[in-house]
Amino acid sequence: MIRTQIQLPESQVATLKHLAALQHTSMAELIRRAVDLLTSSPDTNAITERKNRALAIAGRFHSGLSDVSVRHDDYLADAFK
Repeated sequence: MIRTQIQLPESQVATLKHLAALQHTSMAELIRRAVDLLTSSPDTNAITERKNRALAIAGRFHSGLSDVSVRHDDYLADAFK
């Protein structure tokens, strides 16, 4: 394992200490479990999938306009009117 250091608000530390005592485990173990839950959630996988899909289609479509890189804000504003 790699040792790391984090800073938490006092309220989170108090809650973690309480939960650790109730579950007869360490605060570090609770934090590791929380990180596992966060990094294995379907939302994380969905974000990665959406990013990969967006990158796969980048550059495949053409607007027919030659000044999009200069006037992109104008075109975006017109699209959302």
